[in-house]
Amino acid sequence: MTRIIIIRHGQTKWNEGEGERFRGRANLDLDEQGIRQAEATAARISQWQVNRIYSSPLKRSMSTAQILARPFNLQAQPLEGLIDIDFGTWQGLSPAEVARRDSELYSLWLHCPHLVTFSQGESLDQVRDRVAITFDRLLQQHQGQTIVVISHKVVCKVLICHLIGLDNSHFWQVEQDTCAINLVEVRDSALAIALLNDTCHLKRVRVK
Repeated sequence: MTRIIIIRHGQTKWNEGEGERFRGRANLDLDEQGIRQAEATAARISQWQVNRIYSSPLKRSMSTAQILARPFNLQAQPLEGLIDIDFGTWQGLSPAEVARRDSELYSLWLHCPHLVTFSQGESLDQVRDRVAITFDRLLQQHQGQTIVVISHKVVCKVLICHLIGLDNSHFWQVEQDTCAINLVEVRDSALAIALLNDTCHLKRVRVK
């Protein structure tokens, strides 16, 4: 059976609460909680015999990938097609700052995300096009194998929408938490989602 395990990277200082910001192409690394999440995820996926690990080239994703690769004695391979969305002029801003500076576009993002193209950045359709091509290539290259793909919230959400036949207007209906596991299996030449946004392995993960 061909399996592709899609995982969002671990937590960074820009992911949670008052520190939340639009990350995009900002090259942030994992915080302490993110490292613990990645370690717990590595333990969880050890039930599968993983053949290859691919990652977005950004630090938060590559650091997660490197932790996941250790139990399998593998090297994580960066793939440009898995990089996060380019938020353009929103990158580094908090949601509150964006709401003040660009209220009309922010409202559109919250209610009709598929209609948004970020100034000096990308749209969800552009992200979907490149990640779908990347996914299809990996599927062809690794038939009968199990691979892990580590990417970002937006990328994982649009990829899941693509795989289950939903357009990008359903973007907000797909949850993707940090270090969540999604398992895609090929059964009788058809794709099946066996796990979606699975975070059971993170329930006891806390920074001491």
